[in-house]
Amino acid sequence: MDHPAVSRGSVSIEVAVLAPAFVALMVLGGVAGRTAVASEALEAAAHDAARAASISRNADTARAEARDAARRQLDWRQVSCSRLPEVEFSGSVDGRSTTLDEAFRSSVGQDAAVTVQISCLVSYQDIKISALRMPDGNRVTVSFTSPLDRYRSRG
Repeated sequence: MDHPAVSRGSVSIEVAVLAPAFVALMVLGGVAGRTAVASEALEAAAHDAARAASISRNADTARAEARDAARRQLDWRQVSCSRLPEVEFSGSVDGRSTTLDEAFRSSVGQDAAVTVQISCLVSYQDIKISALRMPDGNRVTVSFTSPLDRYRSRG
């Protein structure tokens, strides 16, 4: 027959051993969740940015409109990046990789597209626990490609 004091003591030991593992699992869930939410937000921002760039008339306007669209989307979704997101542009003409400027210089009737890539260092600063060694953040990079209208003038 077990003595009640012995049973209470073993439960205390089990809690003491399992509590740090449970806390670590919760922190890991927070990190994974934050990364997934940021990735989804960056996907939406890249989509909006590529679309804004593809309906612009020239490369300079495309860059400005794409950055504005990405910033609005990320502000709306309240993404927690350590620094400003990096936005990069590229293009393609007839399936060949090229610059954004060359895509906008392509002839009317020619297949061309713009690609916007957004990178963000997702911050974990506010979910750190002193007992766990965690990175400052995780870089998430996404891109989206949107075609230019074949029959619209470019310049």
